[in-house]
Amino acid sequence: MTRSQRSPYSAGRRRLLGAAGAMTGAALTRTALTRAGFAGASLLGASAASAQPRLGKAVYGQGSIDPIFTAGYVALKQGYFGEAGLDVEYLNSQSGPRTNQMLAAGQIQFGATAATAAPALTIAGKPAVLVFGFDRRMTYANVLVRKEDFDSGKFRSLKDLAGQRVGATQPGSVTALMAVYLMQRAGIADRVDIRPLGDLATMLGALKTGSVAATMATASMMEQAVLEGWGVPIFDASQDAVWNEFVGGDVPGIAAYTLRETIDKRPEFVQAFVSGLVRAQDLINDSTAEQITELVHGDYMSALSKDSVLKAVALYKETVWLKDNLITEDAYDRMAQIMGEGRQFSNEQMKTVPYSRCADMSFVRKARSKT
Repeated sequence: MTRSQRSPYSAGRRRLLGAAGAMTGAALTRTALTRAGFAGASLLGASAASAQPRLGKAVYGQGSIDPIFTAGYVALKQGYFGEAGLDVEYLNSQSGPRTNQMLAAGQIQFGATAATAAPALTIAGKPAVLVFGFDRRMTYANVLVRKEDFDSGKFRSLKDLAGQRVGATQPGSVTALMAVYLMQRAGIADRVDIRPLGDLATMLGALKTGSVAATMATASMMEQAVLEGWGVPIFDASQDAVWNEFVGGDVPGIAAYTLRETIDKRPEFVQAFVSGLVRAQDLINDSTAEQITELVHGDYMSALSKDSVLKAVALYKETVWLKDNLITEDAYDRMAQIMGEGRQFSNEQMKTVPYSRCADMSFVRKARSKT
């Protein structure tokens, strides 16, 4: 695919993303992944084959297909859940609200989606708990516009979207929540029409055809639009200065969670799941973006271009993913503040779901004590 003239990213971001292409795919077969114990030509080795689940089966739903979920993909591909004693079946649960519905109904035992899902489900009467943090930033809280509108000066900042339509996924979704929050922070919330469009592909299509002036976007959506030459972000959540101006610090974006009753009744079941994810994160920490992309792209993200996945993985490794997977109370409280003030729930409702009720990092800490 030919890259069109680049949109005005920060120089630092361009250097970071450009550096991701410096190493060829062949390096994957040459570089030893010593910490995980995989070296030489194969990342899989014998681990997946030797897995002997003893704790039964768990269904794991991820809220979309996106590089942000790479720890889950790595754990599946490497057989880490099986080695921890758990037979895990993976499915794409397609959205945060649907992941919550499936978890509440017992159709899945673990979910990974926006961290807001656990307090939201708890408020709805089905107590849920965050048990593993993927990141420290809401990477789906970017705002994308068409390059022609950016170049013409029509849309250069969030304030320029007054009187326009902005795409999100579904009512009650985290993309809709962040659209409201960002527009409020920009002082234009009462003059923006936030349109629920369904899935991520539909959101990109609506922006490309001009049905909306802007759309919320994941990092991989941004990369795809930029690589194709027609999109530009006017709010890039990966940039620390931009993010901190609007939000003020770390906020859990994507997290794995389960029901409180699962933790109470089967803590060893939860520990096995979290231990698999922790091992996956350790492999990610010790690998290059090229190696990670080569490992998971074909099996889990083939619907996305390999180049866009590589660039997103490089960006996430540098600025977004939590190396220790611990969601702090301060970060959780910032998320709760975004959810409150009537944007998703009232402040009184949010008081019922403090960190101590909706986050349990003991499983991560226990897994890390063994790594």
